[in-house]
Amino acid sequence: MSWEPLAIEGAYRVTQRVFGDSRGSFLEWFRAADLEAATGRALDLRQANLSVSAAGVLRGVHFADIPPGQAKYVTCVSGAVLDVVVDLRVGSPTFGAWDSVLLDDESREAVFISEGLGHAFLSLQDGSVVTYLCSAPYAPAGEHGIDPLDPTLAIAWPTVGRDGSPLSLLLSDKDRDAPSLAAALDSDLLPHHDAVQSFIATL
Repeated sequence: MSWEPLAIEGAYRVTQRVFGDSRGSFLEWFRAADLEAATGRALDLRQANLSVSAAGVLRGVHFADIPPGQAKYVTCVSGAVLDVVVDLRVGSPTFGAWDSVLLDDESREAVFISEGLGHAFLSLQDGSVVTYLCSAPYAPAGEHGIDPLDPTLAIAWPTVGRDGSPLSLLLSDKDRDAPSLAAALDSDLLPHHDAVQSFIATL
């Protein structure tokens, strides 16, 4: 298992070591010691989520108040998704920037997303199954979103699926009505980089 920092501080691509033979394959998809060695902090597991999405389903961009925030360790166990991390930390050198990793049932890669970062993914085929480990349970009052189609973010969402068919984006009402990055900034909804760093230092 290897950990590679993404362009957004606090986010990592995790490449798994997959053992395969005529029976199938096996991998250790999460190891706490490897996360701690790569990031210098622990993931205090408090909730595990699983979602199943049709082709074209776009979930996010989601983030949580600091504290407690919500760090996530994400992988796609069946199908394929484009997983996107957005820097929403006001004052960060990469504020407003994004990076992405293709997660699928072939590479078996994963993504670690630290507190204070935005997270979204687009399903590239029917029945894509995404599972993620979370450092804090879902708390509706402290959960927020940014419009994933905000032209300021300019996320390059794929227009075709894994099989080459055109994708029609499908968003929840909540995600479709989420504020733009500028509107969230104006309303002081976004986390601040210094506050996020101070919080993570306590973990």
